[in-house]
Amino acid sequence: MPSIPSAINLEDLRQQARRKLPRIAFDFIDGGADDEACLQRNRAAFQRYTLVPRYLRDVSRRNQSVELFGHRYASPIGISPTGLAGLFRPDADLMLAAAAREANVPFLLSSAANAALEDASAIAPDNVWFQMYCTTNESINADLVQRAIRAKVRVLVVSVDVPVNSNRERNKRNGFSRPLKMTPGVVLEAMGHPGWVLRYLRAGGIPMMRNWLPYAPEGAQAAQVADMYGTLTPAPMVSWQHIRKIREAWRGPLVIKGLLHPEDARQAVQLGAQGLIVSNHGGRQLDAAPSPLDMLPAVRDAVGRHAELMLDSGVRRGSDLVIARCLGARSAIFGRPSLFGVAAGGQAGAARALAIVRAEVDMVLAQIGCDDFEALNESYLWREGAPLPRASTPSPSPVARPDIPTTTPEETA
Repeated sequence: MPSIPSAINLEDLRQQARRKLPRIAFDFIDGGADDEACLQRNRAAFQRYTLVPRYLRDVSRRNQSVELFGHRYASPIGISPTGLAGLFRPDADLMLAAAAREANVPFLLSSAANAALEDASAIAPDNVWFQMYCTTNESINADLVQRAIRAKVRVLVVSVDVPVNSNRERNKRNGFSRPLKMTPGVVLEAMGHPGWVLRYLRAGGIPMMRNWLPYAPEGAQAAQVADMYGTLTPAPMVSWQHIRKIREAWRGPLVIKGLLHPEDARQAVQLGAQGLIVSNHGGRQLDAAPSPLDMLPAVRDAVGRHAELMLDSGVRRGSDLVIARCLGARSAIFGRPSLFGVAAGGQAGAARALAIVRAEVDMVLAQIGCDDFEALNESYLWREGAPLPRASTPSPSPVARPDIPTTTPEETA
């Protein structure tokens, strides 16, 4: 069976995870909403762009570090918030935090994670950002913010793109429910993945959603906590007023995740958001949503330099990060590849996902003649159907070579 070091791209990690996970778990990570057209749209958006290389430039040293909210990260990649990671491998959230610390990139811990925000932050205080959903209970919303403050979380991320649960048909066909119920059909299929089954049983079965345990009755079991979480979220009444309250309570950098419309982006910045993650939730919510990459230029124009822009959804190659930067994003994040990595090989698998993308970014920078990721701009891009790039100045006069005569035989006669 292929090992983690043998993975040469993110798709290799995906295939390794497919072999190790039961279908119900793999499809939960891999799937999207409805017909999954949005998943395809996210990838197709990147493929409409090509990178125009500039040669004869010194790229013997390349820099891909980026500064976000006062901290310099080693690469322009981060790990998106992903819930229920402990289902795919026990302690997956803490492994992701450790991998992010070693690579010095951000890890956005989901409030729907199985690890508590306090534990993840203790492992990687400079790298763990906390992502929260507003719930139907305002006192819980306020307490989540206060817990992030006490845990000295660097950045608070509020996701706003889940007003209601979406129609994820793969989950329905597989019998995935929250909490997870091990039906005879699920058990029978899972037996073909004995390593996962053994880890699942050793960990005690359904993993606890530890961020929500403080709000559950004393002695609540994992299934009861998950049920409670399902009554608190989604919260369709969430409005800009909730963001205003969070902004008043939270003094650190505030990032809003999930906006696609430039007017929403402008309003978020007016309310005090210092960062925006342009995202369609990885194609898992509204199947008819546009790709974040297509919306990025309009969002960039709407907010200018007043917010750090990041991109999420569909990132699978180092060239994707370069394209996103050329269009105005400071960095990009992904969720599925890191989950596939940790499912396939624990912390080493997550680290491999980050290392693959870092190496690809470095190679692409050299190939296009740019020695600094932050110096990228639209001059390196060409979009299908657009006019071809033109020289900005007249062509230089030819330079005479000393070994070639510059006069004709008649002139020397």
